Amino acid sequence: MEHTFDAIIVGAGQAGPSLAGRLTDAGWTVAVVERKLIGGTCVNAGCTPTKAMVASAYAARTIQRAKEYGLPGQTLAAIDLAQVKKRKDAIVEKSRSGLESWLGGMKNCTVFHGTAKFTGPGVMQVNDDVLKAEKIFLNVGARPFIPQLPGVDEVPYLTSTTILEMETLPEHLIVVGGSYVGLEFAQMFRRFGSEVTVVERAQRLVGHEDDDVADEVKKILEAEGVRVELGSDCIRLENRDGRPVVHMDCGSESRDVVGSHVLLAMGRIPNTDDLGLETIGIATDKHGFISVNDTLETAVPGVWAMGDCNGRGAFTHTSYNDFEIVAANLLDHEPRKVSDRIQVHGLYIDPPLGQVGMTEKEVRKNGKPALMGIRPMTKVNRAVEKGESQGFMKVLVDAESKMILGASILGNGGDEAVHCILTAMYAKQPYTLLTHSVHIHPTVSELIPTVFEGLKPLE
Repeated sequence: MEHTFDAIIVGAGQAGPSLAGRLTDAGWTVAVVERKLIGGTCVNAGCTPTKAMVASAYAARTIQRAKEYGLPGQTLAAIDLAQVKKRKDAIVEKSRSGLESWLGGMKNCTVFHGTAKFTGPGVMQVNDDVLKAEKIFLNVGARPFIPQLPGVDEVPYLTSTTILEMETLPEHLIVVGGSYVGLEFAQMFRRFGSEVTVVERAQRLVGHEDDDVADEVKKILEAEGVRVELGSDCIRLENRDGRPVVHMDCGSESRDVVGSHVLLAMGRIPNTDDLGLETIGIATDKHGFISVNDTLETAVPGVWAMGDCNGRGAFTHTSYNDFEIVAANLLDHEPRKVSDRIQVHGLYIDPPLGQVGMTEKEVRKNGKPALMGIRPMTKVNRAVEKGESQGFMKVLVDAESKMILGASILGNGGDEAVHCILTAMYAKQPYTLLTHSVHIHPTVSELIPTVFEGLKPLE
């Protein structure tokens, strides 16, 4: 059957449904195509389920630390992972069903379930339906990347999606990949009671962060009993008597670790390989990302790419901002663009990391005179009072303009506190805006002005 719309939105992740809402409010007819679950990665296999499980792990850790708070010591019984999953699933279902109801009740919006593929300019096939539109928006997201490691076909492995369905606790979870996703699961399952080993190819964890941040993250994890193996340059898998083995070096006398389960957490790959992009002349880079301009338009007129598939940010907040940029330019005649966006992200171990703007490594590479301020969380009263004083705050400032270049807050509430710095950066205000501000006591944020007051030349 053939259908004609004003717009087709492929993918119902963070950008898709919101764009559908704006377009239909403006009187457009819209088709939304989703081949799996409404809500995309964030709702179904990312932020929502993982943060729900992180919360359960935090509660378990708090019980385990009862004596530190002057309370009767607690011996935590074995975690019932099925109950943790049940709580997580209920939260996910509520979020997803809300989105489904919203889309289903949206005037002039038709939802198609299936895989969309270009068959020509402005034409896409979804099962037996042919959809036509002058404007097409790709919001197809990404999936876990499965590297072609030697032996990967011999060993059953978990991904960041399939591990969410486990109902029994792994005896020994080996996490291959020491970055954001892998570390979140590593700490989580260690707190649930599993033995956990993290295997990372590089010489340090979270390679995009500064060395001092990476070192502190490693200390935090090891303090809880997570084993960290770095410099694993020849990773290969083996099935030994029904148990997975991860070898970490070349040669006959290599390091190895025997576990019960393996989680492959080595990045994500965009879902662009089956869209039929070549049919209309859209090329992808070597990683599969679709190239877009500053307003998220592709090289083909009438086609936009939003979210994880465009390589301009692999986060829920950047995907949603992509929607805002597209809607502003199309409907509000407001010239918003991607280059106006300030980089900001989090690492959701406990305590979390909030990072905004440039890292120290990037500032040094830039070569311009700069100032830096650092304060350990042991000198932040709120963190000490809560018994969560690991980590530190670090801020970076242009020595000449006094404008804030970036900040990393690894510590209690760091993912929230970093936003006051982000707001000052968007406002294009010098760091003195914060040193002259009065923040609530006792909070983590109240020490941010103090960190800026202690700026010293970056040598």
